[in-house]
Amino acid sequence: MTLTAQSQVATAPEWQFFDVRVAAVRRLGPSFVRVTLTGPELTGFGLAGDDQRFKLVLGGDAAALRRLIAHGSAWYPEYCAMAEDERPHIRTYTVRAARPDLAEIDVDLVLHGVADGHAGPAARWAATAVPGDRVVVLGPDRPGRGRMWGVEWSPPARARTLLLAGDETAVPAVCAILESLAAGPRAVIALLEVPETGDAVDLVLPPGVSVRWLAREDAARGSLLVPAVRAALSELGVVAAPAAAPEDVDVDTEPLWEVPEGDAAAGCYAWLAGEAGVVKQLRRHLVGDLGVPRGAVAFMGYWREGVAS
Repeated sequence: MTLTAQSQVATAPEWQFFDVRVAAVRRLGPSFVRVTLTGPELTGFGLAGDDQRFKLVLGGDAAALRRLIAHGSAWYPEYCAMAEDERPHIRTYTVRAARPDLAEIDVDLVLHGVADGHAGPAARWAATAVPGDRVVVLGPDRPGRGRMWGVEWSPPARARTLLLAGDETAVPAVCAILESLAAGPRAVIALLEVPETGDAVDLVLPPGVSVRWLAREDAARGSLLVPAVRAALSELGVVAAPAAAPEDVDVDTEPLWEVPEGDAAAGCYAWLAGEAGVVKQLRRHLVGDLGVPRGAVAFMGYWREGVAS
């Protein structure tokens, strides 16, 4: 059922702060760590499932954090007004799994830069987190669907083939999406470029779903993912029908985030996320070289190489 714009506004969530603690930490592979968060307040966390996003609030001045929390859903103007040295770090992640009955959520984090001392605030936190640590998260206060809840996965019901592709930062979202798929006649291919072979994880998936792990090792970022996407589109029967190249996006100065609205696409639907420069390459190939309709693809630049995460 499609909600009307009026009903969506009427049921829009309030994004609020949740005071939680680390319940468990588990290393998943060379590049990933899973942190389980818990706390009574999480019973009110509005999990919608699939690629549900939320924000981790890390570091910063304690008094500034209290002021931020006191503003509730109107936190952003206060955040912008804070001095740089007191402002908390806010980073966006995907809920990998949720257990509402236990008031728990899992978040899988990539340990970017930890080994060479160039980690950002989120990777540093993930690398040192231990059970009992307290942290604040920001998320919707009621379940729902759509962008206002931080959920972008919304393939058209008519799509008979699905392609999901991304780098290591997209792995939690892609895995959660795949595990949520109902069995059916659709063909599904997922391509995941990760730093090392040991980063591949086992998944319980419905029939017809193919997951291909692309271990980058010493290769350049995107060098495996881009040709793999081209091959998969050919495998799925998407043939070239060149069109005008999409307008350029300067990923160094503006976000690359294009998600189709509504049930505009048929045939193949693609969901692409990861480093913005690589996603930009894929966007140019799908829209310009293959002529894939813009309404058939979600392009999301999760991060930009060289910017601390």
